[in-house]
Amino acid sequence: MKCPYCGSENLKVVDSRSADDGSIRRRRQCEECKKRFTTYEKIETLPLMVIKKDNSREFFDRDKLINRIMRATYKRPVSPEQIEAIADDIENTALNSFDREISSRDIGERVMEKLKDLDEVAYVRFASVYREFKDVNSFMQELRKLMDKQ
Repeated sequence: MKCPYCGSENLKVVDSRSADDGSIRRRRQCEECKKRFTTYEKIETLPLMVIKKDNSREFFDRDKLINRIMRATYKRPVSPEQIEAIADDIENTALNSFDREISSRDIGERVMEKLKDLDEVAYVRFASVYREFKDVNSFMQELRKLMDKQ
């Protein structure tokens, strides 16, 4: 970084504090011309991408994920905190991956895994939409798998 007044690179930080928007506000002073100026630092994040079934990509939408889980858990004894926890887990897993991409298939499988432990009715609701059951037989096969585990 260079002084905006004289161009010197010999600077010191006089004061540093968090700004309201999540950035860091730093008050700096040039050691050469003694003038002060303010800089703002903001963490640059790469967007999280979802790879769809047709290999297209779209930005990860947490609200969309929560809405899908809420549809499956409608009128079920599942709290908003539990829904948030599922969304947090999926988002954190994707954010911590190296390439910052997650497939929609992985998201769906993770949601079903979490719902299976949380509420079986919500699991079946979500699975029926996610797995796109074509007929009653495929739906019954999924129910049998669930019942066999009990």
